[in-house]
Amino acid sequence: MGILRLARRYPIVIAALLVLVAALALAGLGQQEAALITASAFAAAVGAWTLFEMVREILRGHFGLDILAVTAIAATLLVGEYIAAVIIVLMLSGGEALEDYAAGRAKRELTALLDRAPRLAHRQAADGTVEDVALEEVAPGDLLVVRPAEVVPVDGVLESPAASFDESSLTGESLPVDRMAGEDVLSGSVNGTGAAMLRATATAADSQFSQIVALVREAAASRAPVVRLADRYAVPFTLFSLALAGVGWWASGDPRRFAEVLVVATPCPLLIAAPVAFMGGMSRAAKHGVIVKGGAVLELLSRVKTAAFDKTGTLTRGRPELVAVRPERGFDAEQLLTLTASAEQYSTHALAASVVEAAVAQGVVLLPGGGAEEAATNGVLAEIAGQRVLVGKRAFVAAETGRQIAEPPLEPGELAVYVAVDGAFAGVVVLRDLPRPEARATLARLGALGARHTVMLTGDGASTAHSIASHLGVTDVRPELLPLDKVEIVRAAQPRPVLMVGDGVNDAPVLAAADVGIAMGARGSTAASESADAVVLVDDISRAADAVEISQRTVRVALQSIWLGIALSVGLMAVALTGLLPPVVGALLQEAVDLATILNALRAIRGGAQTATAAAPAVGTAAVRG
Repeated sequence: MGILRLARRYPIVIAALLVLVAALALAGLGQQEAALITASAFAAAVGAWTLFEMVREILRGHFGLDILAVTAIAATLLVGEYIAAVIIVLMLSGGEALEDYAAGRAKRELTALLDRAPRLAHRQAADGTVEDVALEEVAPGDLLVVRPAEVVPVDGVLESPAASFDESSLTGESLPVDRMAGEDVLSGSVNGTGAAMLRATATAADSQFSQIVALVREAAASRAPVVRLADRYAVPFTLFSLALAGVGWWASGDPRRFAEVLVVATPCPLLIAAPVAFMGGMSRAAKHGVIVKGGAVLELLSRVKTAAFDKTGTLTRGRPELVAVRPERGFDAEQLLTLTASAEQYSTHALAASVVEAAVAQGVVLLPGGGAEEAATNGVLAEIAGQRVLVGKRAFVAAETGRQIAEPPLEPGELAVYVAVDGAFAGVVVLRDLPRPEARATLARLGALGARHTVMLTGDGASTAHSIASHLGVTDVRPELLPLDKVEIVRAAQPRPVLMVGDGVNDAPVLAAADVGIAMGARGSTAASESADAVVLVDDISRAADAVEISQRTVRVALQSIWLGIALSVGLMAVALTGLLPPVVGALLQEAVDLATILNALRAIRGGAQTATAAAPAVGTAAVRG
């Protein structure tokens, strides 16, 4: 069964092996003419088909290296080296099999995610019965049973008292994660040894794992610019090889010398090495919790010179804690917090969730609202209990009240959320947002990797922005920005390429405008993830530096593999030029060159990233929406 499967997948390889064995057997039995006819007919047929395909590609504007293989087949047949001609065919077709194996090895981490995608879910009815349903039928609120060692089908909240999940394929963390009742569980994670009850919070299409699978499919189908470097080498390498073979023929007066040189000039290393290296790099990134959408992204990441960052939720934790409620005359603290949190429940901003969580923790009952509108990065407007409540930046609220609002006294690390009710300034809610502990070390790593110019883009006030920037070592601070301002700054930033790291729906435009956009996808919105070129699956900004480090190693390995193939081929051609390398031996040595080049390209899977261990001490900074 295995041979039949191989024959269906690689018919030319199997046919070449059979013809080679048959020709050698006939020659051993003294049937030289039969051996010559058998081998020559097969090699000539494959050469003619390869020539036909090559012409089609040239007409499409794709210049490749197949002309060397076709010429080598023709030359060996013309000088009577029919065994060498069959070996060249075997080598040419065998390159496809080698590439399949190497690409499969390189894509292992990516395909592991695809292979584990669940198809069914076990839904428990009200009477306690469990039925298997298609994943598309699962709706938020459904109670699901996740059996031991099964993949969690959709995002949900744990209903069981406790459970352990393996999230390694999503986050790169090797240790199981313990969850308690009420905690979120990621789709795509693997349940431990006991059955777990899960309350679905999203459909399959909206769950994180489905979005990751879509990103992986996009990444696996990509092609990198460095891969196309092999195409650019095609014409000069072909001309050089033909010229060298011609010199050998002219100097020796023997046409066999022409064939001997071209036999070792076949181009498999150039065509295979770079794609394998880039697929290995994307697989390596996936293992570290970063889905890179294509080889072109890796190539750009490897050359990043400027790194720009959103502040709230990217450089800072994005989960501020409530410090104080300071109402104006005519309002009390409980009323102000209730109205603020009730309006903020309609906002997508990272600070809004913190206000709502803090209010609920203090026993505040959120009031329903109507006509809610959000002004991106500025704030939110909602009708709460018959009152017009505006929550957001100082300038945004001042415009509503028609008067200047003084900035309240704030301690380091504090930020103010301003509130207006029915056109009157009602007070401020004070929060404290802290930098991520890994942020300072990440910026230092990026600088060491070549991104020495760092920019922080934020809607915060200048004093707040400069406070956190000075702590983290950011060299360029741009405060009080609107989304369009961020896009214009990134488009004009120098030196290039420019990397932008952010999260949330408000970052989607600037992520798309950057040369490379990385979305913090653990909490980021679908819009940000779709507009970004790479998505970090864990709430850890150091993975952005991992991605740059992996990309640099990937490009280095790809180029090394290409030049290794060229150097070995040229060396063999030089030996063949002296007449010391018979065509059959040369063809076998060239197959060894293919193998060495591909093995070198597979190095991209290993090494190349160290999770940042040095974390800067957390300090407070003042901030406003940004």
